[in-house]
Amino acid sequence: MNIGKKEYSKFADAHAPKSHLAADTTRAFLIGGLICAVAQGLTTLWKSLGMVKEDAGLLTSVILVAVAAFLTAIGIFDNIAKVAGAGTLVPITGFANSVVSAAIDSKNEGFVLGLGSGIFTVAGPVLLYGTAAGTIYGVIYWICSLF
Repeated sequence: MNIGKKEYSKFADAHAPKSHLAADTTRAFLIGGLICAVAQGLTTLWKSLGMVKEDAGLLTSVILVAVAAFLTAIGIFDNIAKVAGAGTLVPITGFANSVVSAAIDSKNEGFVLGLGSGIFTVAGPVLLYGTAAGTIYGVIYWICSLF
């Protein structure tokens, strides 16, 4: 069956789910904001208990990654993401979800070749290019500071 671009476009538009931009954006903003507010609350709590700012931020980041990874592993994070949309992509929780999801998808291949390698399908490129970019920018900064 050969159909032209116009016919295909008309068919796709008729069958595509309708976007509710205002509602989707509002939910993403509110749930993403809630994640950030919880993180700020945790950081403030750790600081009030005597932690220095850097350590409090680090502990909060570890907790957010652990909670997002756990919720992904038990299948709850995806349900939250269906409602929140991009609101769950607050960088640290979204990254934890993508790493754990890749590992879960590969678990049938075993612990080493499945989970072990699957977990790096997302994290590996991010770490590689993040480290490379940081090194390049650091060298450029060092060269510029010489003048």
